[in-house]
Amino acid sequence: MPGSLPVLNRQVVEYALAVGLATNCQVNRFCKFDRKNYFYPDNPQNYQISQLYLPICRHGWVEIETAAGSKKVGIHEIHMEEDAGKLIHDEWEDCSLVDYNRSGVPLIEIVSEPDMRSAQEVIAYLEKLRLIIQYLGASDCKLQEGSMRADVNLSVREAGASELGTRTEMKNLNSFKAIARAIEGETKRQIELLEEGRKIVQETRRWDDNKESSKAMRSKEDAQDYRYFPDPDLPPVVISDQWIADIKARQPELRTEKAARYMEEYRLPRYDAEILTGSKHMADMFEETVGLCKKPKEASNWLMTEAMRLLKEHEMDEEDMNFSPAHLASLIELVEKNVVNRTVAKTVFEEIFSRDVDPVKYVEEKGLKVVNDEEALRSAVEQIIAENPQSVEDYRNGKERAMGFIVGRTMRAMKGKADPGLVNKLVKELLS
Repeated sequence: MPGSLPVLNRQVVEYALAVGLATNCQVNRFCKFDRKNYFYPDNPQNYQISQLYLPICRHGWVEIETAAGSKKVGIHEIHMEEDAGKLIHDEWEDCSLVDYNRSGVPLIEIVSEPDMRSAQEVIAYLEKLRLIIQYLGASDCKLQEGSMRADVNLSVREAGASELGTRTEMKNLNSFKAIARAIEGETKRQIELLEEGRKIVQETRRWDDNKESSKAMRSKEDAQDYRYFPDPDLPPVVISDQWIADIKARQPELRTEKAARYMEEYRLPRYDAEILTGSKHMADMFEETVGLCKKPKEASNWLMTEAMRLLKEHEMDEEDMNFSPAHLASLIELVEKNVVNRTVAKTVFEEIFSRDVDPVKYVEEKGLKVVNDEEALRSAVEQIIAENPQSVEDYRNGKERAMGFIVGRTMRAMKGKADPGLVNKLVKELLS
């Protein structure tokens, strides 16, 4: 707001503390804000409130899994700052549009140490950070919506060299796949320049994922170019031991502990536990479903197979699932009580997934209950056997698959609603 003074949002301090504690950082009990001065269209006040000299957290680390085993990636610092506007570059009209709606919104910036050596390690690090922050509830971390963003600072050096090379910074990265491609592309570009005897220029580059190439945006400034000075409107923040203790006491169960609990409490295999906890939203849906139906392995199977299949088909993220866990629990109960068979249940689940229907009402309205009237099924099997004499002959000649053909035809005739166990029993009885 023009003319208004900045006010610190207490919640962002608590989120920063929570993320710092979860990433093994040291908390600075006394931290303050600085003004970072620069002129750019997305920053109409010509400065940004940030933390250069005394950030809220320093010297942390997270552990990632690599092909060579586990590895610690250092965190240089976590600081709080205000967001700038968003520039939208229109290649067709050859112009740039500026959206100021997020200007002044608080964010935390996590600065890593140069410990990553490949695109795979970078993605593992970002995925670990994203899960930590999602579990803490500090952000939904949707890259496509801008609530998590990553700038890649990259340099190359000859094998065995100890000194880091000149770095470039790449922006406009809105997916993990784009980040991986940008790293591979920029690595190749820098190596080619050095092999041609040319120098790397420290600059900010913009990655174009469609063209899979980057182009220079502006020369990269160093800290002194921003003419930092203490923000005159915001007082320093003093963080007491009691405040830190309160944040620690409120820290939720993170992914590693949750996966271990799933294996112990629910007797799930490690694979199931890791898939289910790979998204906080998925883990929450699993726990709510189990709380209602008390069948953890069944809930796990539905989410890991049918839900994941539909997510892939519809190109959705786990966070986009919005059906009620109560409806999944009801479906599991219907299968358990043999009200519907699994074939029908899969069809019903698709309706739950897309429209969040109540499975009990849906099964009733569509007439999908299992047919286990033995006389009706016996009549259906007899008709299929009469229509397929060759299959009967094949079965009597030792071809077991012929029985499966008769069972399949019967199930089709009953529109998938027959009790499969009863159909199998009747087919075997009548063929014999």
